[in-house]
Amino acid sequence: QCPWGAPNTTSISCSLADVMSEQLAKELQLEEENAAFPEVVAVAEGPFITGENVDTSSDLMLAQMLQMEFDREYDAQLRREEKKINGDSKVSISFENYRKLHPYDSDSSEDEVDWQDTRHDPYRAAKPTTTPRKGFIGKGKDITTKHDEVVCGRKNTARMENFAPEFQVGDGIGMDLKLSNQVFNALKQHAYSEERRSARLHEKKEHSTAEKAVDPKTRLLLYKMVNSGMLETITGCISTGKESVVFHAYGGKSATEDKVIPPECAIKVFKTTLNEFKNRDKYIKDDYRFKDRFSKLNPRKIIRMWAEKEMHNLTRMQNAGIPCPQVVILKKHVLVMSFIGQDQVPAPKLKDVTLSSEDMKKAYYQVLNMMQQLYKECNLVHADLSEYNMLWHDGKVWLIDVSQSVEPTHPHGLEFLFRDCRNVSQFFQKVGVAEALNERQLFNAVSGFNITADNEVDFQAEIEALEKMNEDHVQNHGKKLSMFSSDGDPPIYDE
Repeated sequence: QCPWGAPNTTSISCSLADVMSEQLAKELQLEEENAAFPEVVAVAEGPFITGENVDTSSDLMLAQMLQMEFDREYDAQLRREEKKINGDSKVSISFENYRKLHPYDSDSSEDEVDWQDTRHDPYRAAKPTTTPRKGFIGKGKDITTKHDEVVCGRKNTARMENFAPEFQVGDGIGMDLKLSNQVFNALKQHAYSEERRSARLHEKKEHSTAEKAVDPKTRLLLYKMVNSGMLETITGCISTGKESVVFHAYGGKSATEDKVIPPECAIKVFKTTLNEFKNRDKYIKDDYRFKDRFSKLNPRKIIRMWAEKEMHNLTRMQNAGIPCPQVVILKKHVLVMSFIGQDQVPAPKLKDVTLSSEDMKKAYYQVLNMMQQLYKECNLVHADLSEYNMLWHDGKVWLIDVSQSVEPTHPHGLEFLFRDCRNVSQFFQKVGVAEALNERQLFNAVSGFNITADNEVDFQAEIEALEKMNEDHVQNHGKKLSMFSSDGDPPIYDE
């Protein structure tokens, strides 16, 4: 026979029935599985064993080995964080409950020892070399100084352990990492900035109100109100603003019989974040009622003074008969008032309500009379009066949000009044009230002054002259002018 000849192959005849047999297909599949995974059953039933001679042909075996290695690295990271956080403190914390492998789960004793405490530190050489005092080792071409790129790179990699525990630097175990000075300095700067940002977020969470203005301190105040029985339950948020958030609550019983708590209450929580109050201190620092206390308080206590200011202003308005929320109680930066609305539905703002021409005309005259009462009887200027701070309820207008209200003798009191007059006049003229006065006429009608200026620039100049005259009088005589020197009481407009 020729060795290069084609081999004689004998083909085994097989019927079509045998080829389509399901029994034959199962037998062939089992033979292939047994050949590919001979020890799958043994691995699944027996204990997990690691070593150099383990057969790694099984995917299950590889997955278990990788998972075990991942768990060990995760536990090592937890030990490093635990060591950094505890330091030399007498009181220490433990991450034992968060570990993947506990001492009774591990298969060797080396898992119970932190790898940082052994000689197998992957970030350091097996035989550490020290640089002598002369600053270099070796001779000739083999000289190595302390500025060597490799030496500095390894030192920089080891210094990454000093970063904050929250700053993840990656997994370099088993690698000879060498970080250049440029990369290490960038990482260090980023770690410091992240640590400061984390501290700021923590401070904001602990000492200031969150998005819905319920930080731990505010929550404690609300719990005390509910536990004392003053409030029955707090249902939820009904309004949010830049300076405060308003919640709805059902009133309970008062500890004293002389005080009646309304069936529905509004809880106004002033946000303790300082960002929104930086440009609003002008409403309180020049108010003679709070001027002496303003300079002695830290910024956070000024927010409590802001809530106290609204309480005093609402009390004045309530005594004068002006429709406004009734004050129930003030606790730090939480003000509880009567609820303007019904069945958890707040009364709509004047800008959102649709009124007939007669009702809108009635609302205008009511707002005009309230502004005159506020100025003459309450000795106040709203300072933020607009259709956004007036509610329509039970066929009349209610004033809200008077925390920024000041007295007319405030250094900017008349400017605030003129701004209120402009807002009110423009709104009612826009909705079609033909009797609505313009801002200059409305200012004279409310204040009682008779400023006859042809244009708005001259009008505001005379207002500033009046404020300057009052400020000089206060500085010279130590007291305020009695509602300025007007030509008598303002005329009362009625429908």
